[in-house]
Amino acid sequence: MAEKEEVKLLGIWASPFSRRVEMALKLKGIPYEYVEEILENKSPLLLALNPIHKKVPVLVHNGKTILESHVILEYIDETWPQNPILPQDPYERSKARFFAKLVDEQIMNVGFISMARADEKGREVLAEQERELIMYLEKELVGKDYFGGKTVGFLDFVAGSLIPFCLERGWEGIGLEVITEEKFPEFKRWVRNLEKVEIVKDCVPPREEHVEHMNYMAERVRSS
Repeated sequence: MAEKEEVKLLGIWASPFSRRVEMALKLKGIPYEYVEEILENKSPLLLALNPIHKKVPVLVHNGKTILESHVILEYIDETWPQNPILPQDPYERSKARFFAKLVDEQIMNVGFISMARADEKGREVLAEQERELIMYLEKELVGKDYFGGKTVGFLDFVAGSLIPFCLERGWEGIGLEVITEEKFPEFKRWVRNLEKVEIVKDCVPPREEHVEHMNYMAERVRSS
């Protein structure tokens, strides 16, 4: 009998970066131990495992530490080949990586960091910038159930965890509607598809508490 593998994930319940890793582990059917971290009181274990960034997620696999959500997702995909996360075609794989970077860098910075620091007039300008960025994702979804086609994968986990299940809750907290059905029908259809996937539903934070958390996080950005 094969030895039981050690798979441990350090995360925060409201973090899209750790939630997407949980989605991947669930898709692969990998049993794992989850360790909840507290934002204001990070554990000695987290600080020891990730002394450079001191952030979640952290994946520990048989004593090896893997950091940064995109890197972790690729590690999971290469370590457990069942139910592939990344596209098999090299070109499609490169596109998934490109758009994932767009999501976590530009869409995140405009839609959360800059938005939190802006006044009401500035938010409207930023909302339009955000729409322009999300339109690239809208075009990628034409004719597809998910970014990878018929099954959820890498970019669905990255974009899904961050935009509809995180940023939109922050915008809800300040009464701002950025993504409308009229302008983004493909995106909205994709979100509805995601909400039907059990492994995704299991990893989406509860809405009311998450809206409050996003308000709190925006206040932290403003006061920093």
